[in-house]
Amino acid sequence: MTIVLTTIVSILAITGLAWAASRILRFPLCPICAGVAGTWLWMVVARQFGFAVDASMLPTLLGGSVVGIAYQLERRLAKRRSQLLWKTLFIPAGFAAAYALAAAHWALLAMALVVLLLLTACFLLPRGSAKTSSATVQELENKMKNCC
Repeated sequence: MTIVLTTIVSILAITGLAWAASRILRFPLCPICAGVAGTWLWMVVARQFGFAVDASMLPTLLGGSVVGIAYQLERRLAKRRSQLLWKTLFIPAGFAAAYALAAAHWALLAMALVVLLLLTACFLLPRGSAKTSSATVQELENKMKNCC
């Protein structure tokens, strides 16, 4: 029960600090996302320094961050990219990364992060050539042709 209370207090404290920082710095930041991520970050660091951190809470927090990141990035998908395919590929790869981080499997973490970066590049970067002109550019070109 102590780990649950510690986790909740940590999330609330970091969320409050992130909220205050976002007001002062005018930097767009989700305070609750910062609270959850900050909590699992200090837990991972504490485990690496030999402190006893209950391993049951860490995967829950990491999983929440994976899903949150997937949904945040989903809003930025390039045109004609499948949101379902994005989440279907990103979330399991993110869970593999979260597991590797929690279990200190550094090689698996590195591989999962490479997969996540490749997925992000494939889904967020637009396809096709840069020669595709917008309707406004096309309209202006036509007006210039018919000018004189």
